[in-house]
Amino acid sequence: MTATTGSIDDLLAEPRLVVEPGVAARVAAIAAPVLQGMGYRLVRVKVSGEAGCTVQIMAERPDGTMLIDDCEAVSRALSPVLDVADPIERAYRLEISSPGIDRPLVRRSDFERHLGHLAKIEMAVAHQGRKRFRGIIEGVEGPVLHLRRDDPPAGEDAAVALPLEDIGEARMILTDELIAESMRRGKAAERELKESLGIAPPPPAHARKARAKRPKPKGSNKPPKKPLPQNTKQHRLAAEERRRAGITDHPEGD
Repeated sequence: MTATTGSIDDLLAEPRLVVEPGVAARVAAIAAPVLQGMGYRLVRVKVSGEAGCTVQIMAERPDGTMLIDDCEAVSRALSPVLDVADPIERAYRLEISSPGIDRPLVRRSDFERHLGHLAKIEMAVAHQGRKRFRGIIEGVEGPVLHLRRDDPPAGEDAAVALPLEDIGEARMILTDELIAESMRRGKAAERELKESLGIAPPPPAHARKARAKRPKPKGSNKPPKKPLPQNTKQHRLAAEERRRAGITDHPEGD
């Protein structure tokens, strides 16, 4: 019951245990292979009615981190692909985000990475007469998640074994310990980016050896070459309407 140490290819190819239904599933089917080709993993897709329609795609590096530059790179790559596939009939705003500290847990490795932390689980199929559980992640063994409940009813054992395939939703609970660990990971990822750009001095030899054992996304050391464009479907629909009306964004010649 130790944290995952799989290779980058294994982590990128690892299937999700929790997937979306309906329209979000269509978006996920399009986005997942694009993300994997870039060295990122799809975490979740959420389609909501906010601001007309918002498509939120949550992604991460194989090590669980995600910087602003990563979000911008993913947005530039996904926008034209979604335009061609057109999984949503109406105009929408595309939003790329990191999983956040109180992130969803959608893969086996997510649970393994957060051993010793507090999480809440909602089962798709009731287990021992209940669907909701909250407790410390103690490990993953075979097809089972081991959780030690922090609020067990009187007379019930705190330790439970939940079938991974029956989990409908799982999420971390914000604690001081989780925030501290997340900050350490974020600072490490930011420091490595600065070193690759020559902004910060290179790490000592022992640090380089330790980093070599951690998976990194393909092309993650490349800085963005241009600012994030206004690439929402709504912008493009508006541009097409202006073109049909004979309105142009370019100045006329003399």
